[in-house]
Amino acid sequence: MYKLLLCWRYLRTRYIALASIISVMLGVATMIVVNSVMQGFGQEMQDRIHSMYSDLIFRSVTLDGMADPERHEAQIRKVAGDQIEGMSPIVMTEAILNFQSHGMSIVRQVSLVGIDEKTQSLVSGFGRYLQHPANRDPATITFDLRRGGYDTRDRQSGPEAPERKDMRDAGWVNRERMARESEFRQEYENRRKKPVAAPADDPFGKRADPFAPRGIPGGGAGTVFDRATQQNTGIVLGIALACFRTSDGQDRFSILPGDDVKLTFPTNGQPPKAVSDDFTVVDFYESKMAEADGKMVFVPIRKLQELRGMIDPSTGVGFVNAIQIKLKPGVDGDAVRNKLQAAFPCDRYSVCTWRDMQSNLLNAVEMEITVLNILLFFIIAVAGFGILAIFYMIVVEKTRDIGILKSLGASRRGVMGIFLGYGLSLGLVGSGVGMVAGLLFVRYINEIAGLVGWLRGRPVFDPSVYYFYKIPAVVMPETVFWVVVGALMIAVAASILPARRAARLHPVEALRYE
Repeated sequence: MYKLLLCWRYLRTRYIALASIISVMLGVATMIVVNSVMQGFGQEMQDRIHSMYSDLIFRSVTLDGMADPERHEAQIRKVAGDQIEGMSPIVMTEAILNFQSHGMSIVRQVSLVGIDEKTQSLVSGFGRYLQHPANRDPATITFDLRRGGYDTRDRQSGPEAPERKDMRDAGWVNRERMARESEFRQEYENRRKKPVAAPADDPFGKRADPFAPRGIPGGGAGTVFDRATQQNTGIVLGIALACFRTSDGQDRFSILPGDDVKLTFPTNGQPPKAVSDDFTVVDFYESKMAEADGKMVFVPIRKLQELRGMIDPSTGVGFVNAIQIKLKPGVDGDAVRNKLQAAFPCDRYSVCTWRDMQSNLLNAVEMEITVLNILLFFIIAVAGFGILAIFYMIVVEKTRDIGILKSLGASRRGVMGIFLGYGLSLGLVGSGVGMVAGLLFVRYINEIAGLVGWLRGRPVFDPSVYYFYKIPAVVMPETVFWVVVGALMIAVAASILPARRAARLHPVEALRYE
């Protein structure tokens, strides 16, 4: 009982121990906050990478691709059908994107992906990152241009995201406006080059129908294409290809759904030839991953197969480069990957998980978190050395008291228990307060960041850099547990040497100290 009483007395009266408590508290709180933010960023990144790819990618290693994807899907189901939820074929190639914006010709190198819109959203997160609500539904997704209704705010960033005013006119509204402007420009050029006398019933020279359909250059007789009522094959662009963020955080668009773009890409023959075709932008893809948003372009798989010569003329069956596989919940992707790789020849096919495709990035993030934890743990270790120094000082200062306790019958174990209990008390108070402070900081981290940004006059978490409007933070209970346990162990370990020194003092020598 006397041990608890002395521990409580020392804890209340020895204000110098407050420095140790604060050190432990700051160390614990810092580790909880940093771990939560790093886990939040890591989880957010993994979710978005996983949404870009399906659970497994079954690829052909040959340039020609694999013929008859339905037959390959049937063979895959024979091997692991009870573990597969869905599949979708894709065609991939590099391409050059070209479009006109404000009188300038803009050229971008892109990764062109042909997808089946009916099955793509069932095997990946493709649909949920589109900007039209109807396209986010796998049952209604389409490559047809919508009349309107596109998101005018960044849906993933919440209601505080600034409005994307340009998107108000996205869709057929934009296409009809561009068609009218094109017709008026053409009419103006025609009149400027060759004046035409106005008809008697039109003394002001007004055109009776300024929106009349125009012929397709090189088209056959009777072939017309009206931009105001018709579209080219639909295309979905990564939003970073068409959008840029200004210094004040506003999103501005070079092109909108309804505008036309041109793609140039190689055919699948030997030797490959360059082919081009016009497409109409029908939606934007925004995954918040620069790799996808700034480079990915999606078109209907059948159209891309036709343009690249990837259809067998005798059977009408197309070739594909890969088949995306969605596994059932709880299935081990590595096990299914190994099973498929063993069932198909390695010289013709390869199978990989989404983690395999981004292993370098994921491993780098995990290594960064590990190293950061080790460095931050030194903060608590510094607090441990502070406890060690303070306890040595207390032992020296309380030598006479220790002698009296021993002369009254206190054992070595009892004296040692006083200081070990004192160290444990410091650890409990410091780690407990630090845990509460850290969890509260994580809970209100965005409000704190907003306050600091207001005081500094600029945002701490700049959305123009990170493309996030909130700091992602995920509290892992097991991480919090081990941080607190580690702090307690360091506090107790730091008190062992002073406690042993106090326990080994001889009563007579201790009483003669003063």
